Amino acid sequence: MKKFVACLTASLALLGAPVVVHAQAPDAAATAAAQELFESMHYRSLMVDMMRQMSQNLSQTIRPMLEAAINNDKTLSAEQRKLALGKIDSKLPQINQVMAEFLNDPTLVDEMMAQAVPLYARNFTADEIRQIAAFYRTPVGAKMLAVMPKLAAESMQSSQQLMIKRTQSMMQKLIEAMQD
Repeated sequence: MKKFVACLTASLALLGAPVVVHAQAPDAAATAAAQELFESMHYRSLMVDMMRQMSQNLSQTIRPMLEAAINNDKTLSAEQRKLALGKIDSKLPQINQVMAEFLNDPTLVDEMMAQAVPLYARNFTADEIRQIAAFYRTPVGAKMLAVMPKLAAESMQSSQQLMIKRTQSMMQKLIEAMQD
């Protein structure tokens, strides 16, 4: 079980590992426009809602991954597998709590926003960002903002199901590689 948690943690870290980009500092006007865009989009609120959705769906995501990893671990005897599967119910609340605290940390959203502003500012001109902001002030843009959390939640759920399927075979390969 400890091996699995280590593998899961490493896998999640690799999936979310940042790509180092050495870029010029963004234009000050574009940075200001990006900040205004995020305010008009209620970006902070959207991100908080998205993190809350992720936090609420943890059990549905983690349990199948844990079960698959345990069931696919060829090093476990039937008895060890049974014990490990039995521990899921007792350990899942702890795992969920740790991950929920991580996802619901308000500084996480602050840090994400601090990283997103320069990304927009480097990839769009100030004028382009203002045009995007103008779109979000239209009825269709406002609807998009209102529907975005639902779309993100549904997209995340379908992506998680896909990732669970793909992660199972990856985890088996990782377990086999660790045995060599």
